[in-house]
Amino acid sequence: MKTRILAPLLTASLSLLAVSGANAAGDHADHATHQADAVRSPADAAKMASFDILAAHVHRNGRTVTFHMTTNGTAGTDRPTPVGALAGAPVHAYVWPTSLDPSSVGFEGGTGILALAATSHPDFDDTPLYDENGDGDPANDGAPWHSHWVVLTPTEACGPGALGVRDIPEGETPAMPLTWPGLPIFIDSPGYAPLFDGPEIKVNVPFSNAAALAGVSYDGVTSALRVNANVHAPLLCVTDVFDVASGDLSLPGKIK
Repeated sequence: MKTRILAPLLTASLSLLAVSGANAAGDHADHATHQADAVRSPADAAKMASFDILAAHVHRNGRTVTFHMTTNGTAGTDRPTPVGALAGAPVHAYVWPTSLDPSSVGFEGGTGILALAATSHPDFDDTPLYDENGDGDPANDGAPWHSHWVVLTPTEACGPGALGVRDIPEGETPAMPLTWPGLPIFIDSPGYAPLFDGPEIKVNVPFSNAAALAGVSYDGVTSALRVNANVHAPLLCVTDVFDVASGDLSLPGKIK
């Protein structure tokens, strides 16, 4: 199944509570408007409801681009079971693959498929600049949902037709975003908080020139990843795909 679903990606170019009533009405009206442009997916009772995608959509308001996904359950409720170590640590993710070049967010250009991801992984923390759980320690926040930019590439060492987060070979120093957490992979920890509302998850991302994103393609994916048991290249592999909004990872959505 992994090969059948992942392989097509290789050809896809490569409320505040006091006023919650009023704000919710506006938010849901705006959501309905953008749903018309969403990449839609039928419900599937055989899939985990919180990762069963009904719609994925990306839309722009001024300089802010919102990455949005609607699920068949309550988004964000299912997190991976910790294994107690970095080696073999599981990751759950809501992912928006895009046709953006990685250089648009500070990575070395032309290096793979740029994707925004909201992830949870209780065994390790890869957001050293942020204290997501608010306990005063920025180094123990892997379990709360948080955001990343990642660059995905075909990685045969992860399995036939599989993808992994692009590794940084020893001795190489490719361009990385300012909020790169220092791991030897193409990952950024920009601190954009994923927002959950029942079946919906969204991440608001600022761009200096968001208008230039018009026409950029996107899709929606829910998936599991895992840190290599040897904690070595490839460091982070996609191990399972729960759902794909388009069904074939053809990136049919367009930012307007």
